[in-house]
Amino acid sequence: MDELLQLNLQLFSMIGTIAFAISGAVVAMEEEYDILGVFVLALVTAFGGGVVRNVLIGIPVTTLWEQGNLFKTALIAAFLVFIVPVSWIRKWKTWESLFDAIGLAAFAIQGALYAKQMNVPLSAVMVAAMLTGIGGGMIRDVLAGRKPLVLRDEIYAVWAMLAGLLIGLGWVQGSWQLLTLFAIVVLLRMLSVMRKWRLPRRTLKLSDEPSMEKS
Repeated sequence: MDELLQLNLQLFSMIGTIAFAISGAVVAMEEEYDILGVFVLALVTAFGGGVVRNVLIGIPVTTLWEQGNLFKTALIAAFLVFIVPVSWIRKWKTWESLFDAIGLAAFAIQGALYAKQMNVPLSAVMVAAMLTGIGGGMIRDVLAGRKPLVLRDEIYAVWAMLAGLLIGLGWVQGSWQLLTLFAIVVLLRMLSVMRKWRLPRRTLKLSDEPSMEKS
């Protein structure tokens, strides 16, 4: 079972790393960062959520440096994004939400599995899933000078927490069950994008408030 768990962790780590590294690289190019900025934003997006998760559940942050293959994978993905024709990237932009959903689902499941392995409470498993799934994207948006997508757009973090809940309760364990959960989270995320599902929100701006003009 431990070997199966490790295989699942590696699988979802690889999927999430590639998806989020591409996402970070594209955002960096949109903001006209140089190649160093592209690499930095790609790495931050791919590994930022994992760092936050490790701090939360007590895994030494230094274990991040043991993931040499994932680092290489993220750098290669970012470099490929940097050198491909712009027309390709524009076509990829139409699939941006799908890659974002794939990264969210993969890292949410990975984070929940790590937390479950540490025997932390259910609430911690859910939070670990959420932060692993959205942490890198939030840091990416802040570094790019954008409002974090997860705090203002379609339902996002809820699906990561749902994955954490199901894994924390032990309802999803085997490889096929995890892959099914992965597909469900991706589907729910894409449905929330297409149908513009949003959590309730309020604004302090008054639509009929007169504008203040300088005389």
